[in-house]
Amino acid sequence: MLKETGGAISSTVAPSDTSTSIVVAVAPQPQLDLGTCEVELHHDVGYAAPTLPDGTTYQLAMDVQVPRSPGRKPLVVYVTGGGFFLHAKANALPLRTFVAEAGFVVASIDYRTIGEGATFADGVADVRAAIRFLRDNADEYGIDPARVALWGESAGGYLAAMSGLTLGRHSLAGEDPAADEPVRAVIDKFGVGDFAALAADFDEATRAHYAGPDSNLAWYLHGRDSGRSPADDPATAARANPHTYVDAGAPPFLFLHGSADTVISPSATLLLHNALRAAGAESTRFVLTGASHGDLPFLDLPDGGLAWSTREVMGWKVDFLRAWT
Repeated sequence: MLKETGGAISSTVAPSDTSTSIVVAVAPQPQLDLGTCEVELHHDVGYAAPTLPDGTTYQLAMDVQVPRSPGRKPLVVYVTGGGFFLHAKANALPLRTFVAEAGFVVASIDYRTIGEGATFADGVADVRAAIRFLRDNADEYGIDPARVALWGESAGGYLAAMSGLTLGRHSLAGEDPAADEPVRAVIDKFGVGDFAALAADFDEATRAHYAGPDSNLAWYLHGRDSGRSPADDPATAARANPHTYVDAGAPPFLFLHGSADTVISPSATLLLHNALRAAGAESTRFVLTGASHGDLPFLDLPDGGLAWSTREVMGWKVDFLRAWT
């Protein structure tokens, strides 16, 4: 258990259906090679200052990587993970740099989490605000504002999926959907989908934890002190569920998940992938045999992140972005 952040680690992972996915056993080498293109880093760029529940203003910032090559470039907004409790935009720098060197402007963003008293709608609003800021400042960063993609990991995968499915298409918190243009593509790396499915492949104790009122899922739905479980308010749970917004007009998705992920069930991405395909949207899902939840230190897997930072796996992402942006 990770009680301080409302999370849990399962002792087991039941096999899930892979019939609609591409199953790959990824060798840990070769790892990424960087330095093929000069990249300029704009650090701590403020993009929004929302008001927190206690009335204070909270400055949100992003790190923007711009490859030094001619012409306007597609934009990839990266949303880091952190169990809806952390939002370290400095994460995954080598992975982000690899994508930037491939010819994309890459912006890694802060967003409000449980620690700031936020719920899911606030996180999605922050992703929207970041994209709006970058589109408004496209000239400064050499961005083609019509070519925007989202890439999120873990909790960030949830926010990328929710934002990709709603931006310019559906209202989440009373905003006018027409105020923003949709994104062109979404990469969801072992992200949360339907909150009810996060622990679907896990042991009984972990499933019970996530069904109760003291998990990060319940806190991100209702607020930390609500005392409510995810099932206590079906209307809110539906509004927070990416499946609610799936239709044939959804942007193309690329999902990636490890078969041995003990933090977020492989079924979490599988169900959303299958829902998109059933609706007639474009979706591809890779399952990495034996891979876990990235390189999180508390998993005590010294080589746990190697599959995720290989040229092969990162090449899938770049190929997907080039095809759809």
